[in-house]
Amino acid sequence: MKEEKKEKHKAEKKVIGRRELVSFPDLDIDEIEAKVDTGAFTSAIHCSDIHEEIRPDGTKVICLDLLDPSHPQYNHKKLWFAEYDLREIKSSIGERQERYVIKTKIRLFDETVEAEFSLSDRSDMKYPVLIGRKLLKGRFIVDVSRKNLAQKYKLKQKQK
Repeated sequence: MKEEKKEKHKAEKKVIGRRELVSFPDLDIDEIEAKVDTGAFTSAIHCSDIHEEIRPDGTKVICLDLLDPSHPQYNHKKLWFAEYDLREIKSSIGERQERYVIKTKIRLFDETVEAEFSLSDRSDMKYPVLIGRKLLKGRFIVDVSRKNLAQKYKLKQKQK
């Protein structure tokens, strides 16, 4: 019985490519290109002007700006998060950096999940969003020879 359940769970995983178009419903961002990186543990999203603010009511918030001319998909507005964390994250070149981490919803295929994203300036990177292992685990299998499988799936669903 336990073996059956394991097999069923494995069959439910969707195959994604090395790059995918993802949406962030809570951030009002649709179909932004993300790099799927099985070498990264934490997912990341590009933003600038990341800083803490104290609101008039005394609430501490993290403020960030998604305005970035090199990534026109962003909606050009400032966002504030009352719930966030400051963590040590290892960068792609092995350096440890303190980064803010937020939780937000991400939509990939027909699935919307809440996931953690570190906030970083990715303006020197090709893709504004990085999908790491923590988000992938138990949900997706990566086929590095393919890309934009979620978009192709979405188009097929519209044709039906």
